[in-house]
Amino acid sequence: MTFDGTSLALDTNRAEGAATALRTTTAVRARARQLLERARVGASRWFVVHDDALQATAADVAALTRQRYPDLKIPFHSRWRHFEAGGVDRKAELDAQLAPLDPPARARAMIDLALVSVLLDAGAGPDWSYAEAASGQRFARSEGLGVASWHAFLGGLFSSDAQHPLQVDAAGLRGLVPERLAQAFQVSASNPLVGLEGRVLLLRKLGEALAAQPEVFGPQGRPGGLFDMLIAPLGPTGIAPTATVAAHDILSQLLMSLSGIWPAQNVIGTQPLGDCWRHEAVAGPGLTAGWMPFHKLSQWLTYSLLEPFQWAGVHVDGVDALTGLPEYRNGGLLLDAGVLELRDPALAARSWQPGDELVVEWRALTVALLDELAPIVRAQLGVPAAQMPLACVLEGGTWAAGRVLAQRLRGGLPPLNIASDGTVF
Repeated sequence: MTFDGTSLALDTNRAEGAATALRTTTAVRARARQLLERARVGASRWFVVHDDALQATAADVAALTRQRYPDLKIPFHSRWRHFEAGGVDRKAELDAQLAPLDPPARARAMIDLALVSVLLDAGAGPDWSYAEAASGQRFARSEGLGVASWHAFLGGLFSSDAQHPLQVDAAGLRGLVPERLAQAFQVSASNPLVGLEGRVLLLRKLGEALAAQPEVFGPQGRPGGLFDMLIAPLGPTGIAPTATVAAHDILSQLLMSLSGIWPAQNVIGTQPLGDCWRHEAVAGPGLTAGWMPFHKLSQWLTYSLLEPFQWAGVHVDGVDALTGLPEYRNGGLLLDAGVLELRDPALAARSWQPGDELVVEWRALTVALLDELAPIVRAQLGVPAAQMPLACVLEGGTWAAGRVLAQRLRGGLPPLNIASDGTVF
């Protein structure tokens, strides 16, 4: 069995086989490409594609990338960038606290932190922010959620063991209630956070999944158990010098282990699909027909776990197997820069659900167009793909450019209004 699904014979007429086929970035890309080619020939009900805008959009992304990273040493687009918000080196503080531990134990703690923080990283809404006492700074949106979850982790909010606060475990998550998360995130009537209850439900369901799979997450049910499953350490104090993991293997394990935690009621038979939605124009074999997978939060999580593996001495291969992230900054860039245009401008004034066909198609077009935009950005910068994988194009990059345009055009609001439950956007 291969993780990327490229040479795996699956019975897609059965629910399990169909779900497995949809849990690959191969399926994400192929189906996103279908919808892009369909839109290019004018068959989309929702969007027009303007290919002549790609070069100018890439030039803007390249210029912003040079501004943000003048030496073009661009890190991965990951949760760890949000932990650096406000120019504060928070990781140095964590490194100091974890210093007595061996590399695998440090990696487990960082995986614990990254996983729970990413699951809390859906749109915060325009009215919420987090005041960090130590720096005297206030952060909103993704940075605010990152900094808030960082301090919640350091404070032991997700641990059931007061003697070991720097961990996330099943019991700690299953005992989480909205009031505790609201307190940690400074939520109030005047500082409302979109989808608070949805976030707590997601973390509680995560706790159930961790507890139910000790073979993956260990007896305590810790996300960091992924490290031990995917990497075999050479004794208690070291990592095999040749230890290697493929990025898609991390994603596949997340999708297999955590598929049941997502609130979205997307299923084939009894198989939960998570961030995978119906679109009648998507072709595919058997029961996969009509399904458009994204796995955005799982991929964002995978991007955010690459560095903890690397910091532990593990080589990570195949980063470009992951796709661009279909969320409202990357998707917003394409709309605001004119690569995509709504057939009916009035659609922008409506409120949409994540499962609405317009939203599903917007996200799919975003995935496919990011794959086309990335090589143009690299050419503008004169940087080879090996030096600047898609994860760095996003960071440089498309996500930041989407935010800049949204700020300029709408005070930071996305171009489409999507009702969020705190788990997809």
